[in-house]
Amino acid sequence: MNSILALFNEIIGLYIWVLVINAAASWLVAFNVINTSNRFVYSVLEISHKLTDPPLRYIRNFMPNLGTVDISPIVLILALVFLRNFINEIFYKVVL
Repeated sequence: MNSILALFNEIIGLYIWVLVINAAASWLVAFNVINTSNRFVYSVLEISHKLTDPPLRYIRNFMPNLGTVDISPIVLILALVFLRNFINEIFYKVVL
């Protein structure tokens, strides 16, 4: 059972990194630091967008409009950290 919990923790951690990379890449594209006409850059952005857009879109439906500031990745990261800690706490209470 410990290996399942460790796998769950790693998946959540990797997904948080994908969220951070997606947010940073979107800023770099907005400021023309990276060029999306490069095929590799476009592929990386497309994959990260497909992985992160559905939950972020769901969160954006409930968030108030803050103009150009998008805090939905922060909300999702906080929710994932809470979920990871909650599952770990439940697991360790059941085992002990």
